[in-house]
Amino acid sequence: MAYFKRVDAKRMIIMVLGNIFLGMGISIFKLSGMGNDPFSGMVMALAEVSGIVYANFLILLNLVLFILQFTMGRRLIGAGTIVNAIFLGYIVTFFYNTFIHLFGEPQLFGQRLVVVIIGVVVCSFGVSLYQTSDVGVAPYDSLSLIMVKRIPKISYFWHRMFTDALCALICFLAGGIVGLGTLVCALALGPIIQFFDVNFTRKLLAKASTDSEHSITPS
Repeated sequence: MAYFKRVDAKRMIIMVLGNIFLGMGISIFKLSGMGNDPFSGMVMALAEVSGIVYANFLILLNLVLFILQFTMGRRLIGAGTIVNAIFLGYIVTFFYNTFIHLFGEPQLFGQRLVVVIIGVVVCSFGVSLYQTSDVGVAPYDSLSLIMVKRIPKISYFWHRMFTDALCALICFLAGGIVGLGTLVCALALGPIIQFFDVNFTRKLLAKASTDSEHSITPS
């Protein structure tokens, strides 16, 4: 109950918008044909191999990862966990089908490169909104945070690098695309997410908190 009392509607809206932008960004990466972030690429590759629709496969995998999160990182669970685990795959599918219908697949290398750049910016914006809203972490994202808690001598950066590298390896072995988009995600997501955190999301959350305080202050 304490969790639901401290989560206000504005944080929930920011989290939902973050997942929508994240799903849009992943779909843009897929549209480029040059590789996704390691986790999404792995899920897409394994879904293709298994014959299960991507969105449904993502839910099944998230259920497995959620068991680990519930067992070892319960403090990281919240509304954002559920929204990301269940709906992200369908958001990705919706935007991908929409973009394919409207624009088709980019053919030239320059066009694909522009799409990758747009994808990393949109993804980073979505992750910034979703994570900074602080209303629950996705099952996959919780893994590196749990590992930091268990093995604090190793920094978060290396734990995240390990999980992402493992996903990229599985993606490659399953016949998925590990390409420029994957490399751009590995190198650029962190700094761009940090940029949005500092220059937009934290300011937005601070304003939301101030507005909430004013709304409950008696006149």
